[in-house]
Formats: sequence, structure tokens, C-alpha cells
Amino acid sequence: MENRAIGRALCRLHRIMEILRSPGGCPWDAMQTTASLKPYLLEEVYELLEALDGGDPLQIKDELGDLLLQIVFHAQIFAEEEIFDLAAVANGISDKLERRHPHVFADSPLTTIDELNQQWDQIKRKEKPNHSTERNLLDGIPKDLPALARAAKFLERASRKSVLAPEAPQDVLTLENRYRPLVDAAANANDASRLEAAFGEFILATVAWGRTAGLDAEQALRQALNRHAGKPAQNLASHP
Repeated sequence: MENRAIGRALCRLHRIMEILRSPGGCPWDAMQTTASLKPYLLEEVYELLEALDGGDPLQIKDELGDLLLQIVFHAQIFAEEEIFDLAAVANGISDKLERRHPHVFADSPLTTIDELNQQWDQIKRKEKPNHSTERNLLDGIPKDLPALARAAKFLERASRKSVLAPEAPQDVLTLENRYRPLVDAAANANDASRLEAAFGEFILATVAWGRTAGLDAEQALRQALNRHAGKPAQNLASHP
């Protein structure tokens, strides 16, 4: 699609949202706030993930549209308060993409992924100088991320900073080392906190192992649940 066609389509969507929020528009749309829209935003993200898992292009297109609506909706609310508008949102992310890819948009050639990662970290530190000295590796990772996704971000950051030594994907020694304390803790039924801690460490080690194997723990678990969704409920106990 040509740029002009994309521009016309986005302008149309923006204008529709203006009308819906204006006097004489839709009462429901007009009364919404950024706070009231948060559940819908989260729901649309997960519906898009489900559509991507399903692989139906038409459904993916519809869900992308629903998510785009949420972005336009939130931007319109801030525009009405004269804080920023949709153009500022688009220009902001465009500026960020160009700034974070000097090897593409400026004369800064890079040849390896390690160089790209180092450049990425340097640019982000310049963008957010107050975050240049992180208290820990979880600083800056959204607390509301699903735990598996947050663990993956934590491990990615630790790997980039060489805090954790990479492990060979085929080496399950780390998993075995984390499994033994879990078994020991399970044998002591009176210490629930110890069992929970050991279980958490085993899950984190599993996420780390999956990452070195090129697997995303959140995606793998979601696909496993999708496979079980087609099984009769009475069969789940016999099919772990």
C-alpha cells in the first residue's frame, strides 16, 4: 500500500475517534478515560497474541485493528487535554527508531550482534540518564509483565551485561541442580516458604535453559495450554 493510502486510512480512523468523542457523538466513548480503558487495552493485546498463535491472517488483521484503536483512543484523550496528540506519538516512535538505529539511518556501520547490543545499551543510557546506574537487573522491566515474560527480560539483560554465563542448550545440569533442592523442600511439607522458593528457582532455571535453546517460555507454555484446550476435561489428569 502506498504511503498516501496509509496516511488517508489513519487520518480517517483519527477523525472517526474525534467524532465519537465530540458532543453529539457516542456517550460511551465520550465518558472513557485512560484509566477506564486499561482493561480493554490489556484484553486486546492478549486477543492479538491468541490470533497470532492461531495463524489466521484475517483474524490477525482484525486484532491489530482493535489494538490500533486503543492507541488512537488514548492519544485522543491526551489531545483533548492539550498534552500531546497522535502525530506526536507517531513522530516520537519514528524519532526513537532512527535514533536507536544509527547503523541504518546514520554513518555508523556495525557488523556483529554484540556490537549492536552494546550500541543499543549506550543509546538507551543516553536517552534515560537517570537510569544509567540501575540498582538491579530488574530495574526498568515492567512489574506488571507476566512472570515468565519478566524472567525472560531479566535473563536477556543479564546475558548482555555478562552477569550470567551462557549455558549450552543441551546441558541440563543447571536444571538438575535446581531440581534437587525442590525435591528436598517437597519432602518437608511443613516449610511452605522453602518449597515455594525452590520451585521459583527451578522455574527460573527452566526459563534460562529454554532461552539458551532459542525458546520463549511464555510462548511454549501458551502453546502447551492450547494443545490441552482440545482435550476432554476428564483426560487432562492422565495427560500431563
